[in-house]
Amino acid sequence: MKISVLLSLCLLALPAFAQSPAVAPANPLVSSTKMVYGITKNDVLKAAEEMPEENYSFKPVATVRTFGELVAHVADAQYEFCGPVGDGTKSPGIEKNKTSKADLIAALKEGFAYCDKTYAGLTDSHAADIVKFFNMNSPKLTILGFNNAHNMEHYGNMVTYLRIKGLVPPSSQKSN
Repeated sequence: MKISVLLSLCLLALPAFAQSPAVAPANPLVSSTKMVYGITKNDVLKAAEEMPEENYSFKPVATVRTFGELVAHVADAQYEFCGPVGDGTKSPGIEKNKTSKADLIAALKEGFAYCDKTYAGLTDSHAADIVKFFNMNSPKLTILGFNNAHNMEHYGNMVTYLRIKGLVPPSSQKSN
């Protein structure tokens, strides 16, 4: 009996929801990609901050990057992906030049700040503009989508490293 009452109330409420259409942001394509980028940026940055300094040289096996090298790689990648979409800035070679946790987090924040400007400057009307990306012609928005995928790929690596060290990754921590 209770389920049928609840179902009836839900069905009665449907017309009210149907009458209020969602208002799209000014640039829905770029805005939604930027929202996902914000999630990836937050997860990667929090993971970098979560890992203690002494574990930045940790790697589970000899054939993979250290945790610090992962952070540096993601920092460098912000320029590799956002450069072609934005002003063309090239990576400063963070992976080859930085090793301390403080330097790597600062470089990661700078890389994300660079991408933040790229996102802020892109509109849907230019999202399909074609640019060179690793010797291929690609739409700008596709490159930014690839950046999100790349960030999360390496966040997944970071999660494994954190868990091996007995730490809870940011995306699994309870929010207060």
